[in-house]
Amino acid sequence: MFKVVKKSGSARLGTLKTAHGKVETPFFMTIATAGAVKGLLPEEVKELGGRVLLANTYHLHLRPGEDVVKKAGGLHKFMNWNGPILTDSGGYQVFSLSKMRKLKADGVEFQSHLDGKKIFLTPEKAIDIQKKLGSDMMMCLDVCPPYPAGRKEVEEAVRFTTDWAKHCKKFHVARRTPHTARLFAIVQGGMHADLRKQSAKELIKIGFDGYAIGGLSVGEPNKLMYKMLDTTVPLLPADKPRYLMGVGTPEDILEAVERGIDMFDCVLPTRNARHGYLYTSRGVVRIKNEKYKADMKPLDPHCDCYTCKNFTRAYLRHLVMAGEILGLRLCTLHNVAFYHKLMADMRKAIGKGQFKAFKKKFLTF
Repeated sequence: MFKVVKKSGSARLGTLKTAHGKVETPFFMTIATAGAVKGLLPEEVKELGGRVLLANTYHLHLRPGEDVVKKAGGLHKFMNWNGPILTDSGGYQVFSLSKMRKLKADGVEFQSHLDGKKIFLTPEKAIDIQKKLGSDMMMCLDVCPPYPAGRKEVEEAVRFTTDWAKHCKKFHVARRTPHTARLFAIVQGGMHADLRKQSAKELIKIGFDGYAIGGLSVGEPNKLMYKMLDTTVPLLPADKPRYLMGVGTPEDILEAVERGIDMFDCVLPTRNARHGYLYTSRGVVRIKNEKYKADMKPLDPHCDCYTCKNFTRAYLRHLVMAGEILGLRLCTLHNVAFYHKLMADMRKAIGKGQFKAFKKKFLTF
């Protein structure tokens, strides 16, 4: 499934094999929450360098429902995407969006944020939904504690996460097929190094196709997040893909790749684009600022995306300020292009054994 091809320090260049193609790591997954990347066509994402999409189990379960997606032939056909898809378990959304949630030994009861309907999600149900969606990589149901959280709350989260991971694997193995999806476990533990170690060791003992690190980038200082990565990453199997969930900024991704992380996802490129917060090779451009009103330069002269090759900062600002949908599309297109180019450049630097120098140069601006 996964092979490390080359290393530059702890940064890893690898290949990840899925039922819908082989992907080079490290890579960034563009968010397709409800089966669509906001503002972009599937073929546009692919043209920009996107190879893997992340869809949200919680949202797709509520609307349109996994049975509808299965009837369509799976999520790939439903959304016309022929590359790999990773689906989360829905656990994070249960704990962040639900007005009411109640943890039990066999699952979690919560209210739909759409209509308030009560739903009970078990580890087995989370995997069953993802199997019906037809994802290539599935996540175990876990408990993500907030930040800050007391030690007892984090200990409970680790206990539930381990127990539910056992149930997820048992259900997954019982229904394994020749082209079955890969199952990832999620390491929790909050900001407690000993609980992170405990969670990682317990999950590794169970055995999974890949390991994710959850519960970070939830409001803690960056230095604390890096400390937790330094604690956790060395414990994870070297021959399995490592996935840092919900991260993040270009700077955070660089720091994580340097520590040996292979996979990333985050809403920042698309969400920030819709607010005029744009990433460039020379830092962030807040396109709504008055100083760009008559700026006839391209957004990023070092970017060859459609937006940068064809439009000025002044025009982008005009579109955004006027509330034109085209402005949101062009900004999203650029941000997604920027992230995928960053990942491609990192892979190239690792291949040459020059990741440290690449990181230093990138962070200079």
